[in-house]
Amino acid sequence: MVEAPGFEAIQAARTRIAASVRRTPVLRSDSLDEALGARLYFKCENLQLTGAFKARGAFNAVLNLTAAQAARGVVTHSSGNHGAALALAARTRGIPAYVVAPRTTPATKQDNMRRYGATLQLCEPTLAAREAAAQQVAAATGATMIHPFDNADVMAGQGTVALELLEQVPELAAIVCPIGGGGLISGVAVAAHAVNAQIRVLGAEPAGADDARRSWEAGRITPVAQPSSLADGLLATIAPSTFEVIRTQVQAVGSASEAQIVAAMRLVWDELKIVIEASSAVPLAALLNGSLSADGQRVGIILTGGNVDLQRLPWKQD
Repeated sequence: MVEAPGFEAIQAARTRIAASVRRTPVLRSDSLDEALGARLYFKCENLQLTGAFKARGAFNAVLNLTAAQAARGVVTHSSGNHGAALALAARTRGIPAYVVAPRTTPATKQDNMRRYGATLQLCEPTLAAREAAAQQVAAATGATMIHPFDNADVMAGQGTVALELLEQVPELAAIVCPIGGGGLISGVAVAAHAVNAQIRVLGAEPAGADDARRSWEAGRITPVAQPSSLADGLLATIAPSTFEVIRTQVQAVGSASEAQIVAAMRLVWDELKIVIEASSAVPLAALLNGSLSADGQRVGIILTGGNVDLQRLPWKQD
């Protein structure tokens, strides 16, 4: 089993990727504070390179490859954001990137991956199909597999978002992250608790893809048979490595319905005047519906991405 990175690895990742990624801003809204009865700080990773936090983990993994590993390129499977980030990181290092994506991946995200230089291969929208296709590409090309979340370098890179946030907003009582495969919340939990052992790290998922919530409650990995949500970045099942961190370092996992996610997404667009994708809206939705509590505290919310098909907005009338 892959082991989650320690704090030293996250610190090293921050140094390694400093010249390659953006330090993203933190936004606030008095009206959203009033709605939640808390003081909310939105970490805008939707403004990160490639439009998502995934650039952090991808650059850390690619820059940490040996010259011999890098020469053969990298391969992954992705629903979009990790694939785009890995392609950019690979292009920056001058090496090929191969990405396997479900055929149901939104056209905007497919275009993103190709635009950043990925050689894209589509597959059936199941985890087994994704993994099998990626392994076939790795065997054929010799490329190094960079898993979208079950990879210590990827988790360490994602953890750097917490280091930045806690510098920008000291004394947060809690940080809320969306959970897909769990790479982000794993890195965030390790980093945040190293800085402040008392901080609460909270996860949020779509109700139709709530394997982390079920697993956290059951004490063992409990997959969802057919995960479904418009928050397409959160459909992955957590890995043993990420579950171990979630089990031991995450204080609660909430969920939200599709209607609640859409409402929270539009609320952020309206109030913060920024574009976020559905996955980014899940933490706010879980706070608004009460499955997570802000308790009148200072709460950081990580807005994970902003890659949206503007022709297919979820509130747009046909």
